[in-house]
Amino acid sequence: MIALTVLGATGSVGVSTLDVVARNPRRFRVVALSANRNHELLARQCREFHPVFAAMADPHSAGLLREALAGSQCPTRILDGPGALEELAALEEADVVMAAIVGAAGLLPTLAAARAGKRVLLANKEALVMSGALFMGAVRDHGAVLLPIDSEHNAVFQCLPPRFQDSAAGPAAAPVSLSQAGVRRILLTGSGGPFRNTPPAQLHAVTPDQACAHPNWSMGRKISVDSATMMNKGLEVIEARWLFQAAVDQIEVVVHPQSVIHSMVEYVDGSVLAQLGNPDMRTPIAHALCWPERGESGVAALDLVKTAQLDFQAPDFEQFPCLALGFEAARTGGAASAIVNAANEVAVAAFLAGQIQFTAIARVIHDSLNRASLTEPEDLEGVLSLDAEGRRLANQIITSL
Repeated sequence: MIALTVLGATGSVGVSTLDVVARNPRRFRVVALSANRNHELLARQCREFHPVFAAMADPHSAGLLREALAGSQCPTRILDGPGALEELAALEEADVVMAAIVGAAGLLPTLAAARAGKRVLLANKEALVMSGALFMGAVRDHGAVLLPIDSEHNAVFQCLPPRFQDSAAGPAAAPVSLSQAGVRRILLTGSGGPFRNTPPAQLHAVTPDQACAHPNWSMGRKISVDSATMMNKGLEVIEARWLFQAAVDQIEVVVHPQSVIHSMVEYVDGSVLAQLGNPDMRTPIAHALCWPERGESGVAALDLVKTAQLDFQAPDFEQFPCLALGFEAARTGGAASAIVNAANEVAVAAFLAGQIQFTAIARVIHDSLNRASLTEPEDLEGVLSLDAEGRRLANQIITSL
């Protein structure tokens, strides 16, 4: 059986991961689970899956988890405090680590899993956005295997030739470039979110609940806002650059409202391969958990007749300035990517808290990027310094607004 650690077990990806595990009880056993503050859900998960370890980033919540499990038959050892998540990520007992902690908070434990040589299932795109060169170096140097969980990148991965998959996933095979694989470009699809057809003049009045009401996907609030601004697609361009060793000019974004085609790969002979499926994160999760085999996901079969039609259009960079900022950061370098990621996290949190308008998110990111000192980081300390600078600048701009 494959021994699994789930970082971010109470989030939407973590919950979906455990749903897939429950459907394949003879293939997987859960070694460790982590969460931030949701001790009630983590307690239920511990009772169901009996992990050896559980960790909570928030020490107070860890105490509540101990109380919830006291006197039960659950044998789980509970960790908390600095370094607990990194300790879980590097556990010798685990073969596979699902990295599903949202935001910059997931960088250190995800990096710890790579340095421990694990098979890392990457749902935390920020790890690559913040520290692409450093993270990919850790994967290569420590013999880790890296498989994408974002539906778009997982779709691209599935559409690439087997020898490129082997090369991209880890160091077991000789590196293969996109050009060597005959690939002309990567096409990342995005639904356009809930405001695809909203006149730009009306976007300033958007509420957090409206921004989080995605028409196709069920996701956490931060990721839902990123989808509404299309910053998620900008971050995915940066992520694709590192995952597939692609030039930015080899990556395009296509708006596809139905979210049936999750991404495409165009080859030099004119062929375009697409991965289709219902918009359910359990598909890419099951693919990565079982790769190179296939496993049950619980996702309903795609009804192509009911789908009726598939629409595509070019993204409107004026309506979605955050997408343009993502492309700009991808072209500028790792320092710009780290600043954009940090400023976006702060701006989205401020919007969800009612402190700024929806349209101010892009302004905060733009001004933070223009004010930052874009010195390329040479190590983890440099990455964390850039992250802190991006957050400081974003908070200053939000205060001025």
